[in-house]
Amino acid sequence: MPLRFCPIASGSNGNCIYAGCDGTHILFDAGMSGRSIQSGLQSIDVEPEKIDAIFITHEHSDHIQGAGVLSRRFNIPLYATVNTWRAMEGDAMLGPVKPENKHKITYDTKYTIGGITVSPFEIMHDAAEPAGYSILYDKYKISLVTDLGYATDNVKDNLYNSDALLLESNHDVDMLKNGSYPWPLKKRIMSDMGHLSNVCCGTLISEIMSGRVKHIYLGHLSEENNRPYIAMDTVTGILEANKIYPGRDFDLTLANRGRISDLIEFI
Repeated sequence: MPLRFCPIASGSNGNCIYAGCDGTHILFDAGMSGRSIQSGLQSIDVEPEKIDAIFITHEHSDHIQGAGVLSRRFNIPLYATVNTWRAMEGDAMLGPVKPENKHKITYDTKYTIGGITVSPFEIMHDAAEPAGYSILYDKYKISLVTDLGYATDNVKDNLYNSDALLLESNHDVDMLKNGSYPWPLKKRIMSDMGHLSNVCCGTLISEIMSGRVKHIYLGHLSEENNRPYIAMDTVTGILEANKIYPGRDFDLTLANRGRISDLIEFI
């Protein structure tokens, strides 16, 4: 049976990623309204009540807005690191979650949900205990990290040899510097605990590229400090300078803001 992967939405307005195979359906983050997530799932022929687990990357609202709603509505277990749970439980946005649906996870430990194994890893971001994830099924591996200030060697090791990637390409540095954000916010975004720029994303891809990767999504694009064509052109230029050719060696696409993106399957 194929492994299916699809960003339901990726951006500061909300993040939700779907991965599934026959009989197993998992979400990574639920940072939109429950209704929007349900609609997105149904558009790829997944019924919301079939979701087996939601893995949370971190506690920011654009990653947890609908998590509590979906957990209560469909009795879905939530998985997050210990300190992420502490931060979420202090946030009214999550709301009450049944004790049996609260699962605390640790980095570099594998969690098997049905036919899929999920492996969280440590990332650098201004959150309590944020995580990136690798998704393992049969011989396939898909990795995602969308809020990342700096890619450590550990992050690179976890991303390497993936069949597909979803990586943050958040901002164009010049647009950010010349934009309307207050300086402290600009400084936070550009810090090692902030978000990856287009240039940093392209550089990261070139550093972890292997012959195995077939598809890369650029995600979490800033609405104010980036444009889809700028992200694509910048990343493509860096890759081609390193003799890596999107469209020939692999597919490079965008994970859309506020709407569903291309679904990929590995058979």
